[in-house]
Amino acid sequence: MVLSQRRILLRKSHCFATALVSKPQDYIPKSVKYLDSDLIFNAHKVFDEIPDLNVVSATAVIGRFVKQNRHVEASHAFKRLLYLGIRPNEYTFGTVIGSSTSLRDVKLGKQLHGFALKMGLASNVFVGSAVLNCYVKLSTLVDARRSFDDTREPNVVSITNLISGYLKKLEFEEAVSLFRAMPERSVVTWNAVIGGFSQTGRNEEAVNTFVDMLREGVVIPNESTFPCTITAISNIASHGTGKSIHACAIKFLGQQFDNVFVGNSLVSFYSKCGNMEDSLLAFNKVQEQHRNIVSWNSMIWGYAHNGRGEEAIAMFEKMVKETNLKPNNVTILGLLFACNHAGLVREGYFYFNKAAKDYDDPNLLQPEHYACMVDMLSRSGHFKEAEELIKSMPLDPGIGFWKALLGGCQIHSNKNLAKLASSKILEKDPRDVSSYVMLSNAYSAAEKWRNVSDIRRKMKEMGLKRITGCSWIEISGQVSIFVNADKNNELKDEVYRMLTFITEHIKAR
Repeated sequence: MVLSQRRILLRKSHCFATALVSKPQDYIPKSVKYLDSDLIFNAHKVFDEIPDLNVVSATAVIGRFVKQNRHVEASHAFKRLLYLGIRPNEYTFGTVIGSSTSLRDVKLGKQLHGFALKMGLASNVFVGSAVLNCYVKLSTLVDARRSFDDTREPNVVSITNLISGYLKKLEFEEAVSLFRAMPERSVVTWNAVIGGFSQTGRNEEAVNTFVDMLREGVVIPNESTFPCTITAISNIASHGTGKSIHACAIKFLGQQFDNVFVGNSLVSFYSKCGNMEDSLLAFNKVQEQHRNIVSWNSMIWGYAHNGRGEEAIAMFEKMVKETNLKPNNVTILGLLFACNHAGLVREGYFYFNKAAKDYDDPNLLQPEHYACMVDMLSRSGHFKEAEELIKSMPLDPGIGFWKALLGGCQIHSNKNLAKLASSKILEKDPRDVSSYVMLSNAYSAAEKWRNVSDIRRKMKEMGLKRITGCSWIEISGQVSIFVNADKNNELKDEVYRMLTFITEHIKAR
């Protein structure tokens, strides 16, 4: 009977705590609402109003603060709990350590971890997972690994967090070793590995991991699996494999296939493979109310990369007229890039000026937008306008800006502007190999062979080596890679024979 009454009392306290914290923040006086001292008062007030306060109801208060993203109040509530002499349990620590992570306060996280160690709770999986997550996001992987090793029977969440940490820090062997040793893997774990490989440029490993997931047949991919996998295959530009993954998405997702993230990744994939027709189909299959700025940006950039500038402009105008979406800096950059690569200088100027004057966003134009404009002007021989734009820039241009200018000088043999651009680049990065190469090419175009020789000698003295370029093409599902001046490729004889044929055919015309 006593136990039953105690349970009822605990439930009442828990419900009362939840109700108090769920009050709208408007009940705090407006004049002090945003002051830290009043956040402390708010946390204390909730505790003081709960009858028979205990660790369960106190933890419920802290948890409620956390769910409402009121992390400062959650930490103050924890301090109040200690002041009142209530001993925190593993759930209290797990919850408040999560708040320290959200506040990006690693010092607080370490203090809480130390307190949990002192109380003998740090090895609990609930506490250990929270500490591990804090260290992965805010501290070192050494701290994270130590916390993981100290945790008794770590669960899938803990292991997945540590794997994600290793992947973000590019420690792939540790991540894969942990992943392979897992007794069971959830779809979240598979997604973490696929996403980690994809986001760090290891696209083939990402696709292979997805294939392994299907082969095991234990876990079914979900709507979060496909965007990462499709992004990886986009970067490889393997059209056949990508279409197979597209078919898998339709099969496994069913009615969830119209997910905007899956749709956006498909738009990007088909455009990177040069298939703008299927890219447009994927875009149209995303319901209008679900399309976001990323959807439109993917189409604009797709047209831009495929040299279809007028269609990129038409897509931009359609977005502006038919939706309430406002272009962001990615939209404007894609539009300028499209105009640049299609030789639409006048249109590029128009949209650049429109972005500078018509949109109420001072951060809309970044150094890369100016670099694109300078590249456009210098490629088309408008060096005077390029110089005027450089002088009128309201911000300090980065190295990419000067590289764009140097690229234009290379095309039109403007050696004076090339010297200015190269000096600025080498001032920022004296060992930038591409800058030496571009300057050498600019001098070659102007037939300044002595200058070319001087640059190549300087590169040799500095131990700088040109990075070999490569390209690849997919034929019948088979990807063939070609390196610049490749003499080892087994198909080199056929390649050079075809190159000779094409060259003679062009000359004959």
